[in-house]
Amino acid sequence: MAPLPPVEYAVAVEHYLAASGLGEGSRRIYRIALHTWAWALADRPAPTGPGRRRARPPVLPLALLDHPGAAARLRAAVEHRSGGTDPRTLNRELSTLRAALAWWRGQGWITADPADGLRPRALPAPDTGPAPLTPEEVRTLFALRAPLREQVLWRLLHESGAPVETVLALDVDDLDLVHRRTHPSAPLLTWRAATARLLPLLLAGRTAGPLFLTTRRAPAATPAPDRCPHTHRARLSYRRAAELFTARTAGLTTTSWTLRQLRVPARAKHPGPAR
Repeated sequence: MAPLPPVEYAVAVEHYLAASGLGEGSRRIYRIALHTWAWALADRPAPTGPGRRRARPPVLPLALLDHPGAAARLRAAVEHRSGGTDPRTLNRELSTLRAALAWWRGQGWITADPADGLRPRALPAPDTGPAPLTPEEVRTLFALRAPLREQVLWRLLHESGAPVETVLALDVDDLDLVHRRTHPSAPLLTWRAATARLLPLLLAGRTAGPLFLTTRRAPAATPAPDRCPHTHRARLSYRRAAELFTARTAGLTTTSWTLRQLRVPARAKHPGPAR
């Protein structure tokens, strides 16, 4: 006898995530996205800022997705969030909702698709920003004496070409060390020999939690996904990583370097000093 469908939206979210095969870090991101849409379905504004992760979503019946007004509420939420949300983030969260809706329909728990007709937001023209560091500048950077954490972060940013935020959001269990890449459940990153040599030293037996950690014990209010279960230290923030990079590279040049300048576009990658 088939199990009864869940009554609550939040319970259906957990069923979907459990069946998704995603890693812990990816499930956390998907959960936040799906909970955000719960506020829209309840016709209430979603929390923003740091409190978004910890906010309890409204309790909703899953059957609300079959209500004729659900599609209009989602459309209104997309329009409202378009004014203050990065379009890449909004498009990713729309994709997450569509995947969950398709899975729930496949289970026979709902019949409608309230996301039908929602279109991805247009992306802004790319911001070129400061030019990437030259090969000579990269060699100068990697010749600096720096803590292991910074060495791994800088090399991973340079070799993967990934955004800083994506790299700092990585968890230990996202990494496929043997194949020098992330697992399919995480954003796709690859790296070369220099990063591959240093990563095992940085992990030092850790099997879970954030890849890049602060040097101090995490405050009590730190969410569990952002705290290492082995060392109880917190995930390194972009602000702190940028401060450390600026401090370490001060005096190397007349202009300040930024972490984003380590990211080399795929079409312009070069072997440089990463061998």
